[in-house]
Amino acid sequence: MWDEAAQLDQSLSQRPKLMRALAKIKPEKGLWEIEAPLPEMGPDDCLIRITHTAICGTDIHIWNWDEWAQKTVPLPLITGHEFAGIIEAIGPRVTRDLMIGQRVSGEGHLISLDSDAAREGRFVLDPSTKGIGVNIQGAFAQYLVMPAFNIVPLPDSIPTEWGALLDPFGNAVHTALKSDLVGANVLVTGAGPIGIMAAAVARFVGARSVILTDINPYRLELARQYEGIVPVDIVKQDLSLIMTDLGIKNGFDVALEMSGAPAAINQSIRHLKMGGELNLLGLPPIDAPAPWGEIIMKAITIRGVYGREMFGTWRKMIGLLEAGFSLEPIITHRLSMDEFVMGFETMASGRSGKIILNWS
Repeated sequence: MWDEAAQLDQSLSQRPKLMRALAKIKPEKGLWEIEAPLPEMGPDDCLIRITHTAICGTDIHIWNWDEWAQKTVPLPLITGHEFAGIIEAIGPRVTRDLMIGQRVSGEGHLISLDSDAAREGRFVLDPSTKGIGVNIQGAFAQYLVMPAFNIVPLPDSIPTEWGALLDPFGNAVHTALKSDLVGANVLVTGAGPIGIMAAAVARFVGARSVILTDINPYRLELARQYEGIVPVDIVKQDLSLIMTDLGIKNGFDVALEMSGAPAAINQSIRHLKMGGELNLLGLPPIDAPAPWGEIIMKAITIRGVYGREMFGTWRKMIGLLEAGFSLEPIITHRLSMDEFVMGFETMASGRSGKIILNWS
């Protein structure tokens, strides 16, 4: 054990003491490139050299420094939580079958094992969860330290840059697979990248029909890259008529709400069948009113969906990718880390899918 610790110390001492990173250092719009100390490893951690990151909607909230970000994000903070990289060092107490040089992604929700939920194996429900790049130092950097518990190795069949998309893909898979979608008529509201992936997953696992609604023409056109999704501009098209054309007589079996827009939530409820299911991932900006009478009289089941199940969702999404599901259609921009401002401005414009930043 002592020899391993000494080797680790020697290995770390040979690395640069400072690294490039993107951080929120001022309470105003933007991120800033900084030189930050190399993160310190604990005995149960791994040091990951970041190769790719992706920009998330959460990162845009932090970039804009909106009300949610002001309440949630401590300053200064290295942001970013969607990443892929290579293991550079392994702590001396790590017992998992991990190797230096291994390509990995990771679960960005760091949990305590002391809560009732965690001790029952329901890690996703741990109330003390902290998110990398949101509550604690994140992945927009040359190096990231993460507990070995959270590391997810990438199979040879999965491109490294796809590893940077597994966090949001996991949100999509978790939301979609909360319901039995085989043979179902599915409504997805919100054509952001996660909504598009959720719609594509629904179709891939055997939904009869999948309608995706939004008001963003660019994102709806992007969704056409996935076969079998019916994009609907809810401003210009009548959803009821499209349902009739597709033979959906009594309403949707399942609705996946990915936007957080109060109008989309109400649209979902209105078009669900008796006994339908509504899975909610999108977070409304306000405490939005709901048609409770209709929910009750239609016996609708409502589920709030948070993050990814650890680590069942990861097993399912990697299985989907190995079975032929592709993340390539959702990637619209590949930029170097030096072009991060362009990446954030493009993402905020709504005219992109996922944007990959290359750190190599």
